[in-house]
Amino acid sequence: MKESVRIIRFAIVGTLNALITALVVWLLMHIEGEDYITANVIAYIIAQVHNFIWCKYWIFPLETDNKKNGIWHQILFFAGAFLLAYTTQFLFLLMLVELLHCNEYLAQFLGLFIYGAVNFMTNRHVTFR
Repeated sequence: MKESVRIIRFAIVGTLNALITALVVWLLMHIEGEDYITANVIAYIIAQVHNFIWCKYWIFPLETDNKKNGIWHQILFFAGAFLLAYTTQFLFLLMLVELLHCNEYLAQFLGLFIYGAVNFMTNRHVTFR
């Protein structure tokens, strides 16, 4: 598959994940009154399950003959990619809100771009290679 097609597919799924994340953050912060940190953690975990399914079967499809392409191998490395991307995004979020006094909703939105970039690169070059 051409890299440009892969990036477009990742952008489509990323947009869906951003909408899921934004909806969950909004529901938890605005409707349920949760703080921005709790809302962020829960939203990203929910979106991550959605993301794995699309990455495995549509963005980074691989042959299953090779042991390194097995589902448990991919889940482990996908979880690692998530932790790296999420940690980077979360530190960015904390910096924006706590140090720069940025609006919590805007900071959540900007964090999506940090998360997406780290997540794509890690999954492309480690999880689904």
